[in-house]
Amino acid sequence: MKIHEYQAKELFRNAGIPVPKGDVAASPEEALEIAKTIDGPPWVVKAQIHAGGRGKGGGVKVVKSIEEVKKAAEDILSKPLITHQTGPNGQKVRNLLVEEGLDIEREFYLGIVIDRKIESPAMIFSQAGGMEIEEVSAKSPELLFLENIDITNGFLPYQARNFFFGVEPMLDKNLLREFSSIMSKLYNLFISNDCSLVEINPLVVTSSGRVVALDAKINFDDNALFRQKNIATLHDPYEMDELEAEASKYSLNYIRLDGNIGAMVNGAGLAMATMDVIKLAGAEPANFLDVGGGATEEMVKNGLKIILADNRVKAVLINIFGGIMRCDVLARGVVNAAKEVEIKVPLIVRLEGTNVQEGRAILKNSDLDFSVARDIEDAAEMVAEQVS
Repeated sequence: MKIHEYQAKELFRNAGIPVPKGDVAASPEEALEIAKTIDGPPWVVKAQIHAGGRGKGGGVKVVKSIEEVKKAAEDILSKPLITHQTGPNGQKVRNLLVEEGLDIEREFYLGIVIDRKIESPAMIFSQAGGMEIEEVSAKSPELLFLENIDITNGFLPYQARNFFFGVEPMLDKNLLREFSSIMSKLYNLFISNDCSLVEINPLVVTSSGRVVALDAKINFDDNALFRQKNIATLHDPYEMDELEAEASKYSLNYIRLDGNIGAMVNGAGLAMATMDVIKLAGAEPANFLDVGGGATEEMVKNGLKIILADNRVKAVLINIFGGIMRCDVLARGVVNAAKEVEIKVPLIVRLEGTNVQEGRAILKNSDLDFSVARDIEDAAEMVAEQVS
């Protein structure tokens, strides 16, 4: 799960990590009132969306007068923000973060991720702050330093010294203590909140010697949200695709894609194979939808309704291998969905496994207009006919 920058900074603030003074606004008028309570100029007005590259897309504006704060807010809120992560249609901005401007002397990068090879957190530090860390890694790997952290011991002071003596052997000791404290607090925040990513880019040193997290990004492990109730409340449904948000209400594993063939499958492996079949047929999948092994009729019904709500879908392929989930349960769910939503596109069904004969009989005795595929190869040929 992702959260907004202003939410991440509030978590930083609670953890004792210094951040700029600021607050969130939903309108130009609110932005103006917040700016009046913050020392300036300058002030910074930042779009709050779950996408990187906001600055390059015009979503971060540094202004030097109160009047410009309102103008900047109006400009950002008036149109979708387009970045390299939003796609060409951009994303609607609903909130802004209004902050104090800082006199920046130096910029660093600091982040923590999970190193899946050794199954432990890894802290990354670089003096190339303000740049995409992937770009730094590719073009200037000598500027990037990494320390794996043993979760038994946690982040230790010597690891902070390793970072800084590698970057700048003559670093001021007071500055070293501040950075070491921030690193330790960042690690504790990462562990205690089941984060999958924590990133400060840049972590800045001001001309007055303050060390401040100028930006903040936090992602959380979705599978741990059951024990992170306060974190779960930070979820912003507006940042999800509308159909993905709807699917999450029914515990469906649904991801919207850019194709024209809807797919309903049980099991992630079979779902991936089904998408491969669709592509080999010359078409593109419109979604990834895994109803799971224990799906109910209600889940199947809602899954099909969500697929059909995508107006790009030109045909639907249902590919089910009955195991824990029985084929008759799938068939009844499809029939019930058809009673609530008119199916206007070709429906291709391939069923195998537990109660397959019962499932086929339910579909055959319904009023549904559908095609039965003998196997996955036959299903691919039927899909190809729909896009030829």
